Amino acid sequence: MTLLAVTPLSFASTEWQQTEKEAQGQTVWFNAWGGDPAVNRYLDWVSGEVKRDYGVTLKVVRLADAADAVKRIQTEAKAGRSTGGSVDLLWVNGENFRTLKEANLLQTGWAQQLPNWRYVDLKKPVLEDFSVPTEGAESPWGSAQLTFIARREQTPQPPESPDELLKFASVHAGTVTYPRPPDFTATAFLEQLLLTLTPRPDALKQPPDEATFAAVTAPLWAYLDKLHPLLWREGRDFPPSPARMDAMLANGTLRLSLTFNPLHASQKVTSGELPKDSYGFGFTQGMIGNVHFVTIPANARATAGAKVVANFLLSPDAQQRKADPAVWGDSSVLDMGKLPKPWPVMQQQATPPVLAEPHAAWVNALEQEWLRRYGTH
Repeated sequence: MTLLAVTPLSFASTEWQQTEKEAQGQTVWFNAWGGDPAVNRYLDWVSGEVKRDYGVTLKVVRLADAADAVKRIQTEAKAGRSTGGSVDLLWVNGENFRTLKEANLLQTGWAQQLPNWRYVDLKKPVLEDFSVPTEGAESPWGSAQLTFIARREQTPQPPESPDELLKFASVHAGTVTYPRPPDFTATAFLEQLLLTLTPRPDALKQPPDEATFAAVTAPLWAYLDKLHPLLWREGRDFPPSPARMDAMLANGTLRLSLTFNPLHASQKVTSGELPKDSYGFGFTQGMIGNVHFVTIPANARATAGAKVVANFLLSPDAQQRKADPAVWGDSSVLDMGKLPKPWPVMQQQATPPVLAEPHAAWVNALEQEWLRRYGTH
């Protein structure tokens, strides 16, 4: 019996050793968004680590938009280039993942075979991306969640539900707001309210249905109708971005800001852009969140090397460094309870449960309806 129990593990270990052996000497072309100096510096560090430990040369192609890499993969497929592709690893969002997966342009079934998958927090949405099952076609490496920011001196006890937020806005009229849709964080705020207020949350897992849209969303608009008169400039104007809200929190105009990064407050305190007593919080019943992934195209040239890099990105060392606000400040996808004891425990702030995002089609539907109702103010 003992032999039977050990055999699959031994086989997996032998198989992974073979992958690492194949990866030695390979060059991995990693296409990743390059718009943040902190991200770029982190990936430079990753390059040095995988070169030293695995003999893999990581070439980071810094993209303005991941859709550019998606187009390249599609073009290669049309040209019949089924091997030797120009992209080995891709930092992908939900929309681009759906496009590539539906066209069968991704390798599947590999992510859960990575040795470091054993540490992944399965309570996070790591098995589906924008309601599309991942089927082992992408490996998680960071997580994000809608998060409010307040200052302890001003707000020692933050609002922890939509009802409490309404009361808070009433008591502190003119000091609460949210960015103007279609800003990404603004739309996430609308989705957050909808998820927690609608009597039909299951409807959000499918594209909006014209016949039921009004009934599903009615509680959201009723809530906003009450909230808007209490907001900054009485809801007739909205800040263009979360960055503007941060500045307004710092100068005392606002009592709350919004971000899609749970570590944003500590990151901005570290850089001196937010006051030292700034902190993040969320509603106790949960806040909308997502996971960002890496994927391997079906025609990748250096598949073994790409898997080794994806596995390294999941390692406790790499995840801890990435979560450090002084390095990047991107939340871990690992379950702290699964980490081997000798490794240092990450400084993770407590975050609310993660609520999975609605189906991607809700983004445009909510933005259009918001603009129709409030956009002319």
